[in-house]
Amino acid sequence: MNEENIVKRVCSELNITQKELANRLGTHLTTVQKWVASNELPNMALKSLDLLVENEKNKEIIKTYKKFQELLKESENK
Repeated sequence: MNEENIVKRVCSELNITQKELANRLGTHLTTVQKWVASNELPNMALKSLDLLVENEKNKEIIKTYKKFQELLKESENK
């Protein structure tokens, strides 16, 4: 079974490069590149990637909620 590389999936999902991922995680690009080559990540890296994706999803939820609040306020003012 050929599993999709976790790092590539996260970069694709967040629409960022491996270099941007390295910056967000506070690690070197070469470290991220090694993870891509081996598809073996330390547990801390896996958890960091999960949290990064979860954080981005939460930001989108908050953004949607704020838009809803603005629309609600606009409708109340009419």
